[in-house]
This record gives sequence, structure tokens and C-alpha cells, in this order.
Amino acid sequence: MSQFSPRLSSSYNQSSIYRNEIEDWAKDVTSERSDKLLLNALAGEVVAPQPTWLMRQAGRYLPEYRELRSKTSGFLELCLTPALASEVTLQPIRRFGFDGAIIFADILLVPYALGQRLWFVEGEGPRLEPLNLAKLKFDRAMLAPVFETIGRVKSELPGSTTLIGFAGAPWTVATYMIAGGGSDDSAAARLFAYQQPRAFAALIDVLVEATADYLIGQIDAGAEALQIFESWAGTIPVQDVDGFSLRPIRTIIDKVRRHSPATPVIVFPRGAGTNYPRYAQETGATAISLDAHTSIRWAQGAFPPATVLQGNLDPISLVAGGEALDREIDRILSDTDGNPHIFNLGHGIRPETPIAHVEQLVKRIRSGRA
Repeated sequence: MSQFSPRLSSSYNQSSIYRNEIEDWAKDVTSERSDKLLLNALAGEVVAPQPTWLMRQAGRYLPEYRELRSKTSGFLELCLTPALASEVTLQPIRRFGFDGAIIFADILLVPYALGQRLWFVEGEGPRLEPLNLAKLKFDRAMLAPVFETIGRVKSELPGSTTLIGFAGAPWTVATYMIAGGGSDDSAAARLFAYQQPRAFAALIDVLVEATADYLIGQIDAGAEALQIFESWAGTIPVQDVDGFSLRPIRTIIDKVRRHSPATPVIVFPRGAGTNYPRYAQETGATAISLDAHTSIRWAQGAFPPATVLQGNLDPISLVAGGEALDREIDRILSDTDGNPHIFNLGHGIRPETPIAHVEQLVKRIRSGRA
């Protein structure tokens, strides 16, 4: 089994090679994407009003979602039934007219396709059977329903709406596979990595290959942009950020780019803190999505100049609504004025979010208030 690769260089000379790739891509595609505001922003254009979508925009805060969900046997059925998953994906587009539609699926469909049994417990979240590395074998055919869902959604989306595919980053997915479920501190995954470094490296390698294959399949099915969720970036020991996260994400993006050079890739390393610039410099991402604890102004100075930013409204402010929400929206619009930016949350929308507050957000952004 493989060992970790040597650490990537964090020097700007090395990372600038990656940024040059993004700048070349932007020059090639900008003129071809004028009807899709989100793709224009990803190509480095300053778009007004700012293109907007929300992480977890299809989900429990919508009554139409809850009604549909009540008629299924479980969350996994909802993800793997194209007629249902496409309907859920389209619900927030019909209601709010977001500029991006992210496909309704789950980051744990990759371990499911690797043969690790997956189920969801109502009110508790995902569960996976104990990890057996020797039995993991990626079966892309198990993800065919997701690809069919993408095709269905693509045929029904408004022409100006960008279809976004996604996957979890290897570290984030590995934390669930090792713990058998969610964990706030990824303790089980860190312990596994310390005690069994060769096995952990092998697991990351398996996830890199499967995730790249999955994302390429999404592109072939019709996805126009991708987001990689490193949801547990904040739990990675500082000395292991390269081997656990940066290198695997970079390898995935390299594989995706070799297949589809024109597809932009957003990386969301939630909780990365002072490591955020490394994600911008070293992964080859087209854009970096910021969590609510990261200053946009700081990022604009710390990231390479060509980096497109996404984010980073606090989801709690969306729950609060009213003047507090307006104030936070205006702050972000002001901080990003004159720069390419995609308006989004700093994490997923919360189930208790009032629909009227989402309507307030969309209206405020499109009125150009700042």
C-alpha cells in the first residue's frame, strides 16, 4: 500500500502555475457563457447583481420537500430515485430563481458505490457498516441514478441557471467511513491515521480515484460546474493538511481537468482558518467558498489575485431575518464590490429557516443594495 506523497510546496512560484491554468481557462470560456451569470463569475467577471445559490438550498426548510420526503421510505431512496431527486433539485429554483442548481444527492454515495453499506437514521443522520478496506471496490453503475437525475434536471432548468455537481473531499468522506457516521472532531479518523498510516493512505487513494470518476460522470451527464466539500477541514492536524486534504483535492481536480478543461471547480474547505490560502494556491480550484468565520477582506488580500470567492453569509443571520439579515447581506456586497463573487452561505441552510427570509435575501441581492 502507498505511503503519503511528499508535501506540496506552498511557495507562490509553485502555486502560481496552478493560478495560470485558471486564468487561461477563464480567458477561453468567458465569451461563451454570457447567459449564465454564475459561470461568468467563475470565469472572473464582475457580475451585477451577484449570482446567488445556497448550500443545501434543496431540503427540509421547504414544505414541498417535506411533503415529497414523507412519501419515501428513506433519504437514500430519495437520492437514488431520479424522478424524486430531480424534483427536489428543481424546487428551490422554481420558488426563488437561484442562479445555480446543485444536484440533490449526498457525499456518502461514494462509499455506497465502493460497497460500504450505507443507511440513514431519521433524526440522527448517516450510518455506515464497519470499514473493510479489502472489500472496497468502486462500482460506477451504482451511481447511475445520480447521472440520470442530472440529465433530467438539465433538460428542465432555465437557460440562465448553472447546474452544479458535487462530491465530498477524500478526508471528509473518510471521516464518515472510519467512524461509521458523523463526528464533530473526526477523532476516529485521526486515530486511524496515526495508528495505521499505510491503511489510511490507501483509503485516501481509493477515494481520490472514485471521487474523480464520480465527478467526471457528473460532467458527462450535464453538470456545468462542480463543488468539492471539505466539510471537516477544520479537524485536520496542521502537519497533515497536505497529505490528508490538499494533495488529494489537487489530484482530483487534475483528473477532472484532463477530462474536461472547461469545467470550473469550487472548493469549500470549511473551518480551514489560516490554511485557507493554501487551498486557493495549491489545489487548482477555480473558486474558493468561504465559511462564515473567514473574512472576505482578508481572503482578498491573502489569496492569489485570480481567485474567485464564494460565500459567506452566516446561516443563523438567514434564520434571524429582518434588519440583521439586511445588514449582513449589505456588508458582503460592500466587501466584494468590484470583485468577482458568488453570493452563498458560509455553510448549509438550516431547516428552521423561514422561507420569507430567503425571499428577503434574494430580493436584497438583486436590488443591488450595498
